[in-house]
Order: sequence, then C-alpha cells, then structure tokens
Amino acid sequence: MKERLITLLCAIGALVLFAIMFLNPEGRSGGRFDAPRPITSERRGNGYHAAMTWLENEHFRSVSLRDRYGTLASREESLRLTEVRERGGATSLVDVRQAEQLVINARAQIIDLRRRIESTRWPEKENVADTSQGVPLTPLRELAQYWSTDYDWRRCEAKLNAFPQFITEIDGLDIHFIHVRSTHEGALPVIISHGWPGSILEQIKLIGPLTSPTEFGGSAEDAFDVVIPSIPGYGFSAKPTTSWSHARMASAWIELMRRLGYTRFVAQGGDVGGQITDAMAVKAPSELAGIHTNFLFALPEDISNTLQAGAPPPADLSEQERRALQKLQTFFVQNAGYAIEMATRPQTLYGLADSPVALAAWLIDHGDGDDQPAATVLAAMRTPTEGVPPERLSRDDVLDNITLYWLTNTGVSSARSYWDNKPPYFGPKKFSIPAAFTVFPGEIYQPSRRWAEEGYANLSYFNEAERGGHFAAWEEPLLFASEMRAAFRPLR
Repeated sequence: MKERLITLLCAIGALVLFAIMFLNPEGRSGGRFDAPRPITSERRGNGYHAAMTWLENEHFRSVSLRDRYGTLASREESLRLTEVRERGGATSLVDVRQAEQLVINARAQIIDLRRRIESTRWPEKENVADTSQGVPLTPLRELAQYWSTDYDWRRCEAKLNAFPQFITEIDGLDIHFIHVRSTHEGALPVIISHGWPGSILEQIKLIGPLTSPTEFGGSAEDAFDVVIPSIPGYGFSAKPTTSWSHARMASAWIELMRRLGYTRFVAQGGDVGGQITDAMAVKAPSELAGIHTNFLFALPEDISNTLQAGAPPPADLSEQERRALQKLQTFFVQNAGYAIEMATRPQTLYGLADSPVALAAWLIDHGDGDDQPAATVLAAMRTPTEGVPPERLSRDDVLDNITLYWLTNTGVSSARSYWDNKPPYFGPKKFSIPAAFTVFPGEIYQPSRRWAEEGYANLSYFNEAERGGHFAAWEEPLLFASEMRAAFRPLR
C-alpha cells in the first residue's frame, strides 16, 4: 500500500511538472522563458559592443529576421522570435509563431530569385556611349550574373541579425527598427532615417562608429544610442493601406523614441529621411534637441519659387549658388523621371514585383551630383567585397539592398510613399530647433551657407565635407559619423 502511494505521488508530481513546463510558457525551464523581468540583449562584433537593457512594456516584439521574412527551410533551423505582451498586468514572453504565421521558406525564394534572374529576357544594348539612356546593359548583366551564382544573402542576414531589432505597432502599423545602446555613459540618443531607394542597410555601418566612438578615432563623450527604423512600406516595416505623409512618419518616430524611454534625443536624415527629420523639427516635441540633414530641402523662399513655380532667379546669387540652382533645375528636368512615375502611377510598376532585374535597374537608376546612376554605385557594382575595407561600398552592398527589397516585395509599396508625399518639397522650415547641415561634394547639389541659414532659422552647424555623395552614410560611413559627432557636439 505504501509503495502504491509513493508511486501515485510521483505520478502526480510528474504531471504537475509537465504542466509547468509545457502549458505555462512564462514558467518554462531551460532558459527559454523565465518569470517576467527586463530583457537584456548583448551583441558583440565588428568593433562595437552594445548592451541593451530593455525595460519596456507590451509595445515591442524582439525579432530575428530569419523568422519574420522567411530565410528558413524548417522550424528547427529558426532563431527564436518573441513578443512582449501584457497578461494580467504582468509583462511576459510568448512564442509569436503560435499566434502568427510569420515563417516563410526563403530557401525556395532564393532559388526562385536565381531562376528569375537567369531567365531574364534582356533588351538590346543602349545606343549611346554614356548613361543618358539609363542603367547600361553590360554592368547590369555582370551584376546579375554574380547575383544568380555567387552572391550570398545569408551573409547579409547574419550582418543584420548581429544587431538588436524590434517591431512595434504605432498608429496601426508595424514599425521595424534597430536599437543599439552605447556602453558609454551619457550617450546621446539619435534616430536615423533612410531614404529611397535605400533601407536600413544604408546606415548600419554607422552603428559601430556612433555607439563605440573610441574604437573609431572619437571620444567617449561623442557616443550615441542608435535607433534606425524602416520607413513604412520599406524593408521589414508593414505596408500602409492608407496614406502615410512625412508628417505622419515624423509623429511615429517621436512616439517610438518616447516608447524607448528617451526624454531627450536628436534626429538625422537625408533624402526622404531628411524630409521626415525636418517634419519632426516642425512638430517640435520637447524631447527633440536638434537635427542634422545631408540634403537641404529647407531652401529660401525665392529659390524655392524659382524651382517650383518658375519664378525668375534672384539677382544676387553668388557663382556657387548659380551652379547649385542649375544642378537642381537640371536634375528635375532630366533625372527625376523615377520620382514622377512613383508620385503619379506607382501601381503601374508591376515589374518591380515580378522581375529581379527590373527591380535592380529601377533602384540603381538614382543619380547624384556626378552621374545617373550615381557614380559611386556604378563603381560599387564592379567592386568585389573581398580585399576591400569594410567601410567601402561594394557590389555585395548594392545587392544586399536590392535583395532586401525583393524578399520583402517592397518595390511598389516603397514607390507608393512618393504618391503619399507629392511636391512641393522645398521651402524654408518654420521651427526654432537647432538644425545642422553637411554639404557633400557628390550630392545632387551643393547649397551655400547663406541658403542653409535662410532655410533653417537656427542653423547650429554647417560644414562642407571632403568626400561623399547622395548616399553619403553608405559611401563614407566613417566620415559621415564624424560629421554627426561634430554637428551634435554643441547639443550635449
């Protein structure tokens, strides 16, 4: 009898243990799920160390990109995808895949991508000796050949997964972002916005120099906490079904920084990201200490009228200003066809979802001050990654960005952001927040300091860099990071 009682008690104990382990995910053993507590994530590599203590609430989900957009062949290969939810007033971890079907087999997508590239029906070669008709056939075919054979998306995936990433719903839309905290005390939080045809991949080479400046020639006092969100309709953020203006994006970025617990931060952006950054300053939240841009949309009223309304140019322009105005006028007459198409007929761009080569050509055909496609991108298309400094732009960098658009099928959704944000783009910005600006010699145009002072009422920093073009953070990440340090140093 005693032995039967012992056996019965052991069986009951085993059932209780089973229930704790498998029916209650918050109490599951083995290190997968613990009782509610702050989540600490550490990442090491590429010259930086970020220890991120996350004390947030149900707003955030920590994600591995392998899980969210399908670079997996099986569940067993997957990295853990988790979500923070509030249950009964307590924050807990649950396996998101139990609630959402987020795993897509990307091995099949990569095979299909290569098949589509190899079956491309190519047109004849351009009948001019320059780039005036668009992306030249020969370098594009060479890039496509490498893309379909030797290019390795897994390398890009590993590069992205080295950083802490999250998704949070703001204004009804899932927003993806990278968040890396510096180990240095007093680091200044910064939110950095990419543009089109870019992505978060434009800025990830900035993370090390900004979060760990002492390893890149800076001082600990120059450190930043870095937040890099994906614009709605781009990358791993959700695709809007309603209009998302730059002002709406600015509101979302402000809310994101507040959710992260930042009571004082700065913002940086160029291209579309510059318009979002300007819109943040116009909203003038109390937490925003200053901004830095690298494409000046904040032009004086008379210059803006010349560009956008056909008014005569001012009579007192300097020679530099005449050249800058001429460059802008030429760009909008000869080189902005992509923007007109996306602002007026984005849905017509079905080829971006069906043909990898069509998508590549569309994304590559964006100019800078030297050429269209951008001279630096054309050079990168023929620059192998092996044997070059990691900060140099290479063909893998170019293909990483294009492949991200392909795997997330965001060619059309990103184009639609131009529909939501039609011209006019230029004009003085009415805010008093300190604004810093850097001129890059390879940018579409090089505004004068006078223009920046008239466009920004409180110009706190102005500098003309030695190198860099339209994709300056991508092309010259170390120089770009040093510009950000200098621009925001007075605001610390």
